[in-house]
Amino acid sequence: MIYSTIISPAELVEALGHPNWVIFDCRFNLMDSSAGWYAYQKGHIPGAYYVHLEEDLSSPVTPGSGRHPLPKPEQLADKLGGWGVDSTTQVVVYDDASGAFAARLWWLLRWLGHKAVAVLDGGEQRWREEGYPLNRATPEPAPACFEARLQPSMTTTVEDVEHASLLGYLLLDGRAPERFRGDFEPVDRVAGHIPGAKNHPFQQNLNKQGRFLPSQELAGAFRKQMGEVPSAQVVCMCGSGVTACHNLLAMEIAGFQGARLYPGSWSQWITDGTRPVAMGGETHD
Repeated sequence: MIYSTIISPAELVEALGHPNWVIFDCRFNLMDSSAGWYAYQKGHIPGAYYVHLEEDLSSPVTPGSGRHPLPKPEQLADKLGGWGVDSTTQVVVYDDASGAFAARLWWLLRWLGHKAVAVLDGGEQRWREEGYPLNRATPEPAPACFEARLQPSMTTTVEDVEHASLLGYLLLDGRAPERFRGDFEPVDRVAGHIPGAKNHPFQQNLNKQGRFLPSQELAGAFRKQMGEVPSAQVVCMCGSGVTACHNLLAMEIAGFQGARLYPGSWSQWITDGTRPVAMGGETHD
């Protein structure tokens, strides 16, 4: 069986130690970039490797990029091979933020053509709550050859987003409502959102326990946003192209395939002061 969206702790614990499974700990804190690594050292799912959002899952910031540009495909492929991932590997990714960071690696693997990747539903907290083991051992990888099969149709450029209405794109912004409206901006230097975008905070994909809602509920929520727009014309964005991947994962669970990521997201949009900015607007608290 291939897991390609989410996996439960009970399903993962049965596969611990399987030579064809690789687990990645993606814990991260935007306000403290070392916090995830320290948390990993204190205890992680047995066999998991730690991946850093900014060092492993992003490339260096440039003047015209967003805060977390996509990594170079060949460099990420080399790293994945070094961790033992090849075309036959089942990958599981997790964090302690309900998938907010793990979904980035889920999406990146899909972008590189690898579909056997799943996010641990409920993350590290649920794993602990259900009594499954943690340890502090750093695993020794068995290097493999990971061949990237890049899927360029999974992304869209800032130029396309500038012409979203002409292209028939629906922009779904995954940031919190107060950031979308421009009431509060703790990270980026300009507040607001791209004109015409709709707000779909990634937290809406989750129940009170931080687990993904059933597929039917997710489908209803996205259909309300999409109307008659086909999923292939939906472009997901956020502050820097990270939590937008959570919406892309939720759409996949809901049965909506082919939506795209705007990797630069809001933090790239505002690098050019001539691009329009909207404030206020309808949000979903």
